[in-house]
Amino acid sequence: MATVEQKTVDTSRNGGGDGRTFAVENPATGETISHLPDMDADQVRELVARARVAQKDWAARSFDDRAAVMYRMRKWMIDNRDRVARTVMEENGKTREDALLADVFITADALGFWAKKAAHYLADERVRSHSMFTLGRKLVVRYRPRGVVGVIGPWNYPIANCFGDAIPALMAGNAVVMKPSEVTPLSSLLVEEGLREAGLPGGVLLVATGTGETGAALVDEADMIMFTGSTRTGKKIMARAAETLTPVSLELGGKDPMIVLRDADVERAANTAVYWGMANGGQICQSIERVYVEEPVYDEFVSKVIEKTRALRQGRPEGAGSVEVGAVTFAPQVEIIERHIRDAVEKGARVELGGKPADGPGRFFQPTVLTGVDHSMEIMTEETFGPTLPIMKVRDEDEAVHYANDTRYGLNSSVFTRDVEKGERIARELSAGNACVNDALVNYGATELPFGGTHESGIGVRHGAQGIQKYCEVQSVLVTRFAPKSDIYMYPYTPTKSRIVERLSVLLYGRVPRRFRGRG
Repeated sequence: MATVEQKTVDTSRNGGGDGRTFAVENPATGETISHLPDMDADQVRELVARARVAQKDWAARSFDDRAAVMYRMRKWMIDNRDRVARTVMEENGKTREDALLADVFITADALGFWAKKAAHYLADERVRSHSMFTLGRKLVVRYRPRGVVGVIGPWNYPIANCFGDAIPALMAGNAVVMKPSEVTPLSSLLVEEGLREAGLPGGVLLVATGTGETGAALVDEADMIMFTGSTRTGKKIMARAAETLTPVSLELGGKDPMIVLRDADVERAANTAVYWGMANGGQICQSIERVYVEEPVYDEFVSKVIEKTRALRQGRPEGAGSVEVGAVTFAPQVEIIERHIRDAVEKGARVELGGKPADGPGRFFQPTVLTGVDHSMEIMTEETFGPTLPIMKVRDEDEAVHYANDTRYGLNSSVFTRDVEKGERIARELSAGNACVNDALVNYGATELPFGGTHESGIGVRHGAQGIQKYCEVQSVLVTRFAPKSDIYMYPYTPTKSRIVERLSVLLYGRVPRRFRGRG
């Protein structure tokens, strides 16, 4: 067994520990790689207080000053990409390619995007009034930072979906306290180090390491919470935040469907299904978790998927191009994957490939393809979050849409057809918050597009203008430059003034516009 470096992390800046610690392990080897402080409520309260003090000066800086820090951090991410990727690989078990693409390069892209777009998205907005009582007034909507944003991140993308959500919050002028998953906290501490080197003032971003109590305390103390994770935990956070009316933005679970129509490019559809079903070991909120294929191309599609999945290499990630599928990061996830497969088989599904944990050392699950599935099975209705691809035969597009929408989730979705107009029509019928035609998941990389879920997949969005405006309080300002000493509706009431106001109101509101007459 290879020797693992025991990492030591300076947590003195983050409030230190009171002796309670938790272990961080490498899921690809099963070895412990670090111990970190498990912060309690008092320590989190201290962190938030420090961040609140630092936020005032940070908010007073210009967008350009904040952007300069983000651009320097982007350069730091690229210069230190090997170290960053290695840290993610060691605590998460993913491949080097997954770590570089998402946690390094997509994060680097986000740093530049928000540095460039924040000032535009948060600029004062002039509003034109329709009311006769506000004519001539200046109406403005402005955005101001909320204060301290708590970002509670997941273990599947420990930088992209933790620090990635902190970037727009910082550019909006907030301070941020990040609470990474206790499974993958080392990458957040590394990001904090990079931000210090990039010139971020002390206290503007802090990391709270710990377990469930740590996250609960952050919900109590922060001015807003951004959470990415399971629907079950998201509901708990929302309930706790309701006690203090703390605003939340939640990206939660998914059971994302893929529809393959009879006129699809089957080769591209199969490649997409295998990649986005197995990428990061299937541990992506918007992984392709279920596939509906029209009968005429079903056999061809299944054959191609099995062939491509069988060719995948799995194991401990080493250098570039060494394996395609890494480890299962979170130990309890193996039990969920096994339960879903067992339930499907008991109800008549067939395991075409894989179907069980791979031999150790480390925690791996074989890439798995199932057929003969239906909606009586958990693997088609509950989030699996593993390297599984269940494929269901359907008669036509109507049946495909029906089953795609037969879910309590609604994060991402995709449809494959050579008729792009038909594809877009079907995409608009899908109840997910996001949809792709002849593609999957790459819409997440279009940072201009809002990305959020419907139903039990979340509340709020990341990306786009809304993805940074959510980190702000909205203030409306009305300015009256020129006005009489008294407006016509003010005291004292007189018969003449009352009649004038009434007649004007009747003139304005007492008719149906011509183009709406006779409708309905």
